[in-house]
Order: sequence, then structure tokens, then C-alpha cells
Amino acid sequence: MTNEEFQRLILEKLNGLDKIDSRLDRVENRLDKIESEVSGVKSEVSGVKSEVSDVKSEVSGVKSEVSSVKSEVSIIKNQTAILTEFRTETNTKLNAIIEDNKSIHELLGEHEVSIRTLRRKPV
Repeated sequence: MTNEEFQRLILEKLNGLDKIDSRLDRVENRLDKIESEVSGVKSEVSGVKSEVSDVKSEVSGVKSEVSSVKSEVSIIKNQTAILTEFRTETNTKLNAIIEDNKSIHELLGEHEVSIRTLRRKPV
């Protein structure tokens, strides 16, 4: 290999390095774009984390309200049971009073007839 051939070969290789440099520049540009996109994704993930935190606190508040409502419903159920028992007892007593009242009316009716019969008789 002659000196000229060697120089030509070196020049060809150096020209190939320019192509590699341009490719590296494109790769660097793409990497820059990817980095900016990753940065955007990170900020979005941060926003999502913040929203999830807000949702967690709201769920916690809802849980405490549900617990409060459950205790109130339990109290209402107990009061309803007491009122139902009172109603049943009252109805039973009222039915007994109605029956007694019917008997009293029958007795008064008999006595009224006896009294009127006795009044018609001369003394």
C-alpha cells in the first residue's frame, strides 16, 4: 500500500466519521426530546399522586360520615322496636277495653229492661 492509498483510505474513514457525528447529533436530539417527555410524565405522575391523596382524604371523611350514619340508624332501629312493642301492647289493651265495653253495654241493656219492667208494675 502506497502512501497515497493510505491517505485516501484515511480520508474515506474520516468522511465516515462525519456521518457518525451527524447520526450522534440526531440521537442526542432524540434523547433530549425523550428527556423532556419523561419530565412531563413525571410532572403528570406528581399531579396524579396529589389527586389520589385528595381522594384518600375524601374517602376517609366519607367513612367517618358512614360510621356516624350507621350509629344513628342503630339508634332508630332500637327506638322503632320499642315503639312497635308499645303499639302491640296498646292494641291488646284497647281490644280488651272494647270487649269490656261491649259487656257493659249488654249488662246495662238487661238492667234497663228490668228497671222499666219494675217501673210499670204498680206498687
